[in-house]
Amino acid sequence: MPTKIPNPEKAVSAAFDSVNLINKLILETADDKKKANVNRNVKHLELMLTKEFFTEALTAEQTTQIETCIAAGKTYIG
Repeated sequence: MPTKIPNPEKAVSAAFDSVNLINKLILETADDKKKANVNRNVKHLELMLTKEFFTEALTAEQTTQIETCIAAGKTYIG
């Protein structure tokens, strides 16, 4: 089975779907369901930041936005 070549643009777009969701949820009152959703998305962003193809596709501003979002998400989760 051939190795699937990652699409950096799609990966960045998906990551910013997570960023937008986290940024929306952290403005709301926390409950277990919201915290679990934020946690899943934070884990996704952390994983993506370990992938070279992904980090090479990011601008410095995008990297900062993702890192800031991860920190805010972790604060929200507690």
